[in-house]
Amino acid sequence: MAEAELKTVQDLTSGVQTLLQQMQDKFQTMFDQIIGRIDDMSSRIDGLEKNIADLMTQAGVEELDGESKIPATQKS
Repeated sequence: MAEAELKTVQDLTSGVQTLLQQMQDKFQTMFDQIIGRIDDMSSRIDGLEKNIADLMTQAGVEELDGESKIPATQKS
């Protein structure tokens, strides 16, 4: 190979490596953002579940493992 061709191949290889590194960095950033949002949603869901449980307790409703919920005052 001539020196000019070798330089072109090296430049191309370097350019491809740079592009791949940039893509990897972008994917890592997106991955981190998605994981952060999932964690936030998980915390919100936990908070909603607690609030619902508190409201059910205040309303006198018991949870019966997948069965219908019956206000405690209407039980026989």
